[in-house]
Amino acid sequence: MQYYSTNNKETRESLETAVVKGLAADRGLYMPTDIRPLPQEFFDNIQDMSFQEIAYRVADRFFGEDIPADDLRQIVYDTLSFDIPAVQVTDNIYSLELFHGPTLAFKDVGARFMARLLGYFNKKQGNGRLVNVLVATSGDTGSAVANGFLGVEGIHVYVLYPKGKVSPIQECQFTTLGQNITAIEVDGVFDDCQAMVKSAFMDEQLNAHMKLTSANSINVARFLPQSFYYFWAYAQMKKMGLPVNATPCSKRPRLVACVPSGNFGNICSALFGRKMGLPIDRFIAANNANDIFYQYLLTGQYNPRPSTATIANAMDVGDPSNFARILDLYAYSHEDICCHIAGATYTDQQIADIMRQCLSETGYQLDPHGACGYQALKDGLAEGEVGFFLETAHPAKFKQVVDDICGTDVAIPARLAAFMQGEKQSVEMPNDFQAFKQFLLAQ
Repeated sequence: MQYYSTNNKETRESLETAVVKGLAADRGLYMPTDIRPLPQEFFDNIQDMSFQEIAYRVADRFFGEDIPADDLRQIVYDTLSFDIPAVQVTDNIYSLELFHGPTLAFKDVGARFMARLLGYFNKKQGNGRLVNVLVATSGDTGSAVANGFLGVEGIHVYVLYPKGKVSPIQECQFTTLGQNITAIEVDGVFDDCQAMVKSAFMDEQLNAHMKLTSANSINVARFLPQSFYYFWAYAQMKKMGLPVNATPCSKRPRLVACVPSGNFGNICSALFGRKMGLPIDRFIAANNANDIFYQYLLTGQYNPRPSTATIANAMDVGDPSNFARILDLYAYSHEDICCHIAGATYTDQQIADIMRQCLSETGYQLDPHGACGYQALKDGLAEGEVGFFLETAHPAKFKQVVDDICGTDVAIPARLAAFMQGEKQSVEMPNDFQAFKQFLLAQ
């Protein structure tokens, strides 16, 4: 399949080029030229299929033309070596727990898939040239990407993160690894880190010096695989006998998905799934105080602004990159976007209240991001609807915040505790692209 740029639909690039380059030459994001629906028999029988088989069938629609079936199946099955269960929280609300992977966050799926796909292409090229992966993180992306690529031959990863604005446990997950992982601590916010990464891709001198690609959700190999777990959620709902037959947008849907949203790669992958026939009729994008998308839904005007630091830090994005993909997917129609996506926004105080109330009423421990998703779903469900929200990270990744708010002592899983024993290795960097450029040129 070929890929075009959101800035120029006449662009045509191969999957390999889109994955390796990450960002189109005109600074646009790559989009597949075709979104192929899955057959009805797939949905009729989905409840009887394994997570891995469901994901392979979805992946084949995007990547099957470019990767031999056996290789693609191996990539998918290696990626999904853990479960993503749907856990009931209330009568009509379920939590899709995306924190059972190696770094206890939803980004394990996209990062592990991309690491294996990029490794496949690198091996296929066989030219021995080092691939340098640049990734900006507000928390979980850095740990997922770093651990997904750790030890992968022929690839070096540079993780840029905002100084003092990720949780200590998150920071440990990508600053203690060494080997082919370099952590860069930027004196700024996430949007500054993201801007530095994008500028690097556009810099001719840097690209002549080294082979660059991105592992943020701007990369098609990162965001498309995130659609896998929406299909798996639907399969689990269907297996439980829940009313999950979606109806047209003009009528009341039966199944609603709520997504804590920052850079919008996650909900964007869900929208791709819907275009492929996934029977989820309506989505809710839950924001923290960085409510740029929520305001767009209300007004039709997109006004990015500097991000605000919150306790749901992975959602602290003031100019979400994947908004361009959503606009492209819906042909820039505000009306159509609002037809399928509702919005919600919560302050830090509200998030804290939600976490305490949910724990008290249901016994379910939310992390700050999942709290936004849970409440948006609770506020937005209509009578007779069933919904699931994404619990995007284990509460222990935000232990101090969660414990302080809820008066708990969240147990730290063994694999998370192991990261905390390592020694921090990071490079301090001013919020200045030229300084970052000179650092890369010296490598």
